[in-house]
Amino acid sequence: MGIKSNTMYMAGIVSIGLSVAAWLCSESLEKAGRDRADRWGIFIGEWAPTFFAMGVALRIEETHTDTRAMGGEMMEETYRESRMPSRAGV
Repeated sequence: MGIKSNTMYMAGIVSIGLSVAAWLCSESLEKAGRDRADRWGIFIGEWAPTFFAMGVALRIEETHTDTRAMGGEMMEETYRESRMPSRAGV
């Protein structure tokens, strides 16, 4: 889809900041009490692990694609040298 892992990491960091901001704003602007402010902060703060997990998954996919491309070149070079290919790098 064109989304990079760094974008997801930044979304996680922004989510943490928004969690703190929502907690502070809810506590000071709404007169519903600290319990409601805590719920807002926790609700938005729960997004951060999801964004970080998506960033990790995208990072694995990005590096896996690069490794697969490099592995194909290494296999061709090994066969040209008439050696048995090693699976250690794959």
